[in-house]
Amino acid sequence: MATHDLQDIGDRIAEISAHLDAATARLLDLIRQFDEGFGWNNGFLSCAHWLAWRVGLDLGAARERVRVARALGTLPRIAAALARGEISYAKARAITRVATAETEERLLNVAAAGTAMQVERIVRGWRHVDRQAEASEARRQDKSRALHVYQDDDGTVVIRGRLAPETGALIMRALEAARATLYPPTRPHTFDDPPIDPAQERPAFEQQQADALGLLAEHALHHDIDPGAPGERYQVVVHVDASVLRDATQAGQSVLEDGPRVSAETSQRLACDASYVVMRHDEQGQLREVGARTRAIPPALRRAVQSRDRGCRFPGCSVRCGDGHHIRHWAHGGATTLSNLVLLCRRHHRTVHEDGYQVARRPEGALEFRTPQGHVVSDVPATPKTPHDPVGALRATHDARGLRIDAHTFRQEWRDEPLDVAWVIDVLHPRALRARPES
Repeated sequence: MATHDLQDIGDRIAEISAHLDAATARLLDLIRQFDEGFGWNNGFLSCAHWLAWRVGLDLGAARERVRVARALGTLPRIAAALARGEISYAKARAITRVATAETEERLLNVAAAGTAMQVERIVRGWRHVDRQAEASEARRQDKSRALHVYQDDDGTVVIRGRLAPETGALIMRALEAARATLYPPTRPHTFDDPPIDPAQERPAFEQQQADALGLLAEHALHHDIDPGAPGERYQVVVHVDASVLRDATQAGQSVLEDGPRVSAETSQRLACDASYVVMRHDEQGQLREVGARTRAIPPALRRAVQSRDRGCRFPGCSVRCGDGHHIRHWAHGGATTLSNLVLLCRRHHRTVHEDGYQVARRPEGALEFRTPQGHVVSDVPATPKTPHDPVGALRATHDARGLRIDAHTFRQEWRDEPLDVAWVIDVLHPRALRARPES
């Protein structure tokens, strides 16, 4: 291949790369608008989870896109340079970690002049200077840590506290993982879809957080944090009358031990996959007989259910863990057999018991879920579309917006001089500038 042909290919690579950076700026602006408007809050845990599902990004990369999009919303000069294809997304991603309104222009000059690797080194040095000033703040934060947990008058538990940043980050990541387990990403609703089934709607973010915390506590007690046998030393006890288990409309007891009353439907749900002890009382309420502790679903049968269902069976749900649900409740005479059991995640188990949804097994063995109105619950998959010539479409879009991008739009001014990071930070960092004595 001739030299001029290779030069032409190189120019085309540079031009298309600049087009992609300009398109990325527009993409990030849309992501920021979508995130601020909570457009992702129709079945997803966060904007990053929506991106991971909708455009196939790795979740870590999706989180970084959202972070950069939010930062660029407060950094107009950097955002404009990226939109013109004058700096790469890699450079914008690096400098948005430290840029502020005060330092934006200086860091933009660094990004325009240096390579992406050099910019990363400067940003790391920049953050090191910031960390020195933050050390005393970290000591203050450690002294202020506290956690308050108490029961409110209505029986709910109120949690209020302040954690050290690293502990808080650990809690947030754990809650995020638990939310992802309970509420995995699903396809967002579009105007072409049928009306949203209430059972498919996600709870508010705060409610998801509460559910996630409960899952974390349950898993902690079931594993190493509990010094006793799992579920024995620390357990939640519900006292419920047999009549209430058979018929939620009947009057009777349905209360947490030493706690508030819960609904009969909640008791039925908890009894689906729990240990129970039958206690008999006389007419005066005196205890006369206590039966043996029994598992509603024996461990071996529960493993069989998990092996068969491999996650929640509610349409559109992909949660891997869940409760064993009796299709016909054992309190109604339903058998604890493989054919009468189905695995449901915590959310959809509650949906079936408390929200009036029904599940039945057809004669051929398939499951059928219905809404309280009797409508069959089903899924509608998404089919994304792309233009036949994506590069041509990108050029046309930028031409329409008045952008003139060619092979020389993106260029850097660094000429292989040795990089003195300490000198760069000393020249540019606001803290270094303030500390410099006046001449």
